[in-house]
Amino acid sequence: MLQLDHLTVIAPSLVEGVDHVRQCLGIDMPYGRAHPYMGTCNHLLRLGEDVYLEVIAIDPHATPPARPRWFGLDDQRAVRAAWDNGLRLRAWVARTEDIDAVLPLHEAVVGRKTRFTVGNASFHFSLTPDGALARQGIAPAVIDRGQRPLPPSSLPDFGARLQRFTVAHPQPAQVMALYELLRIDNAPTVRKGPVLRYHAEIQTPAGVKELY
Repeated sequence: MLQLDHLTVIAPSLVEGVDHVRQCLGIDMPYGRAHPYMGTCNHLLRLGEDVYLEVIAIDPHATPPARPRWFGLDDQRAVRAAWDNGLRLRAWVARTEDIDAVLPLHEAVVGRKTRFTVGNASFHFSLTPDGALARQGIAPAVIDRGQRPLPPSSLPDFGARLQRFTVAHPQPAQVMALYELLRIDNAPTVRKGPVLRYHAEIQTPAGVKELY
């Protein structure tokens, strides 16, 4: 069984990503960390006890990685085009405690297991061969943190809480069937829409705000 782990805003730069979240939620996201193994960096915002929001972008100061970057970030033209078209919340990650029980069945959908080491710990993440979003962003990436704690436990609490996570798609029945196949416990609510678009309703100290 997979669980919703975090939502991801894919940004042309961290400055633009953090500014977008500030405009939507009225909250300044704190810096998260650099990913030297991927040449990316992020900001993180706690959205509850076990879910959070990530803004991710290429780290301009990092050495380019030997492998394709995750979240389709190598294709900066596509990232910019989606951003300029208002598609910013474009991905999400589901977690499992046994990635070897998930990926052999669904590697063609979510990608291959890849191991990363951070300090004295390691984690596994699913990556498509070219680093692109799984199924154009419909399917989640999958993470298995092993013994590493969930990030929300170490993030400051600004009072933001995820209330509803929705995906619009021209063929909603196909998306729902995919989520059922992947056995996702709390997948996004699926509705019909002209294009693939994610939308989150987030409770903040100033009321319910929308992130897209």
